[in-house]
Amino acid sequence: MMVHKIVVDQDSCIGCGACAVTCPKAFEMKNGKAHAVKSEVEKLNCETAAASGCPVGAISVS
Repeated sequence: MMVHKIVVDQDSCIGCGACAVTCPKAFEMKNGKAHAVKSEVEKLNCETAAASGCPVGAISVS
């Protein structure tokens, strides 16, 4: 099974929280920045929607 990596670039993140609203199971806010709950997942759900909704492109899903 394929493993997908989820990375939030902390230098680019502006802390808007859009990812946590779009995909609360995968993203959380800590100290004003977004963080992935898990850095690797086998099945994608809303992670790609959260990445594409990030206004500064700080989230990558590969």
